[in-house]
Amino acid sequence: MSEFFVKCLMGGCMKKAVCLFFIVFVFLCATVVCADVNSAKAFLKNIKWLGHDTFMITGEQLIYTDPFRLKDKDITGKADIILITHEHRDHCSPEDVKKIQGPNTVIVTTPTCADKLSGNIKTAKPGDVFSIGNVHIEAVPAYNIDKKYHKKENNDVGYIFTVKGQRLYLAGDTDLIPEMKTFKNINIAFLPVSGTYVMTAEEAVKAALDIKPDIAIPMHYGTIIGTRMNAEKFAEELRGKIEVVILKEE
Repeated sequence: MSEFFVKCLMGGCMKKAVCLFFIVFVFLCATVVCADVNSAKAFLKNIKWLGHDTFMITGEQLIYTDPFRLKDKDITGKADIILITHEHRDHCSPEDVKKIQGPNTVIVTTPTCADKLSGNIKTAKPGDVFSIGNVHIEAVPAYNIDKKYHKKENNDVGYIFTVKGQRLYLAGDTDLIPEMKTFKNINIAFLPVSGTYVMTAEEAVKAALDIKPDIAIPMHYGTIIGTRMNAEKFAEELRGKIEVVILKEE
């Protein structure tokens, strides 16, 4: 204990000491949060958005998510891991998977999508936890609350996966669901914002506030449904609350 605190306590200055301790504690917490955000920002250079829900993420391994309508320029090598959230054609696209699939590629997906693919496939359902190399992966629920497109009983998934110490959350096609409040220590969250089949921008804002990521990145717009306006609305409503980065489509 510092000499100041000892003097305060001996001199009957307990309230001042507690107050100062609280100020120091808040400052240290703010410093840690700032460091986390800066670390997440630094990691953004490892992420390329290829449209819709397709991201290419580099780190210990080359990861693609929900590959769809890949262009030749998007393909920098064979994927180590492909994460596919569910069977719909704009997420489970066998022709796009083949473009980036090599003999050592591990495809992680749901059983209904796995039936359409071949190769080294690991099926996942909500609650599954496993590692592929240095990448730790958790399959989490993804479903609609008031729509017919993604029923909870389908066991579609999102993924929380760790790359170079960063916990990334790929929501998949989902509404704002109660489970999001249980997702902890997320550094970067990829959230759908277009509505109709998934969350609206307003619902995605609530999801971000539940999850509390260091950075939120909007997705699921500009290809089949939704426009950049959805992403901008999402960013505007989170201004001053959560850092939002709208990636340029590569």
